[in-house]
Amino acid sequence: MATPSHSTTYLVAIGAFALGMASYVTAGLIPLIQTDFAVSVSVAAQLVTAFTLAYGLGSPLCVALLPARHQRGGLFAMLGLFVIANAASALATSLTLLMLWRVVAGLAAGTYLAIGIAAAVGVAPAGARGKTISIIMGGMASGTVLGVPLGLALAERWGWQAALWTIALIGLVALVGLVLRLPRLPEARAVPLRRKLSILNDRQVLGLLGISLLAAIASLGLYTYIAPLIDAHGEHSVAIYLWVWGVGGVLGSFVIGTLVDRFSGPRLTAAIMLLLSLALIALPLLLAVSPWLALLPITLWGAVGWALQVPQNSGLMKAREAQGDGNLAVALNESALYLGSALGASIGGFALALHMPVDALSFAAGLVALLGLGLSLWRQRRGQAHAIV
Repeated sequence: MATPSHSTTYLVAIGAFALGMASYVTAGLIPLIQTDFAVSVSVAAQLVTAFTLAYGLGSPLCVALLPARHQRGGLFAMLGLFVIANAASALATSLTLLMLWRVVAGLAAGTYLAIGIAAAVGVAPAGARGKTISIIMGGMASGTVLGVPLGLALAERWGWQAALWTIALIGLVALVGLVLRLPRLPEARAVPLRRKLSILNDRQVLGLLGISLLAAIASLGLYTYIAPLIDAHGEHSVAIYLWVWGVGGVLGSFVIGTLVDRFSGPRLTAAIMLLLSLALIALPLLLAVSPWLALLPITLWGAVGWALQVPQNSGLMKAREAQGDGNLAVALNESALYLGSALGASIGGFALALHMPVDALSFAAGLVALLGLGLSLWRQRRGQAHAIV
């Protein structure tokens, strides 16, 4: 029989599955939404922007404002709001209403994930932090790999609303389970807002966020251009590459958990950034040789790209354990990821507008990952120097 701590982890992961599905499925629904509301593709695409901006920028503010004694209730409230927002999105009768509810869904999703990770870690056995976070991140990765194709298949048969109803239903299952199974959370002391803002002066936190930002610019930024990158080397189905990338992400998210609990987080982060840079630099080289060989770096890219966030979130929570605001650090990490994704996509678009070859984007992404490796190694040496002193 599952213990309450195990139940909490898996239920939070089910909610994260719904989050992963909600984050990526809207892009595939744009043609159907465009037709229903008689708007252009560019206008309908702003639904993705609305969700991601609210997720990445709004959730840290919500986490910061949530009182420490209300974390349990806040977890229920945010997941409940996420369920309501997706159901309301499915019922929206205008694009304006749909846009509004996607903002609410994104805000609730980011806040839920940060509180959910902190809650699951708080009730997990000692020494199981890495495994706990990896299960939750694996749930989110599974939502993109399994949930998005499921949502799109349902949308093709019953309309775009079916995908959003499915997300709401999965979120509701997680919510009911958490209400029934989530044990009392460890007592958290109240932290004034001014002291919470001091997190922005924490060099350890800023270093970790810097690594996440560079990793997102490299990994998620290049992901935006994976289709033209594949097309530049012949006519091949992009779907298989996207699927392999996602499968690698799921495997990486689950496997990294046991490693985080056994090995040094900074060393794992450095190893992941090295592997990410090698995968991105090797990708166009192997594509030029054979499209099948290219599946190897794409699998590795997906695996280490998703795996990175387990030691990152674990390190952030450990860094702010004494201050009691680890959930805020996790929320800021999500912001760094979305900001990095947007920066990577924008820089890539500018480079292509200057008629740079698309292969150059992959090489450049690999170099950005190497910068992340350099930052990680610098943090390690700095930490060792402080330990000696």
